[in-house]
Amino acid sequence: MFKIGLIDYGMGNIHSVTKAIQSLEEEIILIKNKQQTRDCKALILPGVGAFDPAINNLNNTELVVDIEKWINSGKSFLGICLGLQLLFETSDEGSSNGLGIVKGRIEKIPQLSDQRIPHVGWCELLPIRKNRLLKEDELNNWVYFVHSYHAVPSNPDLVAANINYGSKKLTAIIEHDNLLACQFHPEKSGKTGEKILRRWLKSIQ
Repeated sequence: MFKIGLIDYGMGNIHSVTKAIQSLEEEIILIKNKQQTRDCKALILPGVGAFDPAINNLNNTELVVDIEKWINSGKSFLGICLGLQLLFETSDEGSSNGLGIVKGRIEKIPQLSDQRIPHVGWCELLPIRKNRLLKEDELNNWVYFVHSYHAVPSNPDLVAANINYGSKKLTAIIEHDNLLACQFHPEKSGKTGEKILRRWLKSIQ
């Protein structure tokens, strides 16, 4: 059994992520300071809400430097929803700088005539390269989204899967070495979400 650290900065979907990890028989610890990360094998950065308040809250935990060190050291890390967006440099949603761990920006989802913003609901994941969460030819992986902004990494090779949003494709999963992040909520995505979390846990060394 691993100890998984869940970063608690006051804006995360803490309860649902905790229940999802516990249902997979792993121990989860709420992280509010760097001392609590010592015995963890992996960290999760969740998130629900707006970019600027979230990054301000995260800065107030004094965990920002430790998150960067954790990722740079090669330890497993998973961002969820706003937790993905905070990894980027900037966001159209606010004026604050993000963590800058992933180069690129968070942009407003374009208003399309046949789509609503915020984008709320189920979409099928479309893997575009080999990754730890999905097989390249795997279909019918429907997951749950709630967002008005989407990730545009400077390096498009970081995108491991996307979704169709009308005529546009939006980033759904980014992956780089030990870093994984998903725009959707695996903890609210039924059996597919459970499968994705199980695969992530299995990848932890």
